[in-house]
Amino acid sequence: MAELQGKVAFITGAAHGQGRAVALALAQEGAHIVAFDLAKPLAYPGYALGSESELDLLIREVEALGVSCLTAQGDVRRDEDIKRAVDAAVTRFGRIDILFNNAGICAYGLVHELPEDEWDAMIDINLKGAWLVARRVIPVMMAQKSGVIINNSSIAGLRGMNRLSHYAASKWGLVGLTKSWAIELAPHNIRVNSIHPTGVNTPMNDGLAKLEGTTTQEIAERSAGNLLPVPWVEPEDVSAMVLFLVSDKSRYVTGSQFVLDAGLLTR
Repeated sequence: MAELQGKVAFITGAAHGQGRAVALALAQEGAHIVAFDLAKPLAYPGYALGSESELDLLIREVEALGVSCLTAQGDVRRDEDIKRAVDAAVTRFGRIDILFNNAGICAYGLVHELPEDEWDAMIDINLKGAWLVARRVIPVMMAQKSGVIINNSSIAGLRGMNRLSHYAASKWGLVGLTKSWAIELAPHNIRVNSIHPTGVNTPMNDGLAKLEGTTTQEIAERSAGNLLPVPWVEPEDVSAMVLFLVSDKSRYVTGSQFVLDAGLLTR
């Protein structure tokens, strides 16, 4: 029997990249999927984000694995979008066992040149959005006296990053949320951890390369500088880490940071 049989996973930024990989990995283990995504472009950062067609494809791929997939288009900055999706998930499935706070953006900018609206967009999507979603999901988990929350941070949540101070600030903030929520939610049998990948081979890399007028490999090497001889890790490497953290194999792990950095932070 699949390890997550009958569980329900709520995933933000689920249409492509890391979110999609995690959705498919959890579905493979028997979890029903609630896939939340904006599924349309944003003026900032300006590169392609997830799309409606990718959400439709995800439904077909998840359901081919023998589980259900509920999709919801919405913005993690809009409480009404989140509430609608969470209410729909509870109506359909009666529970939410896993929250993967994954929705996020990245873009470059020197600290003294950043427009205020770009700073606000980065913090609101990457950090405030994680709180807004969790704020609606946590009461569901508390009522069922169980749950796992994974916040998708970055190596930028554990170090400084050139021309990425707003991004790093948002990702460091997720560590603070993770540790604080772990303290608050432990009495309710809810675990909270963060993951910290190096560059991941996703459409975000392509978008950043287009914005910078360079190649995806140069973007990965500029942002990372891995110790192991790889420019990035794959989305499936991220999903493998998430699978461990939501499973009973990590039943006593909470408030911790899990690094998937190809050795970067050892330099």
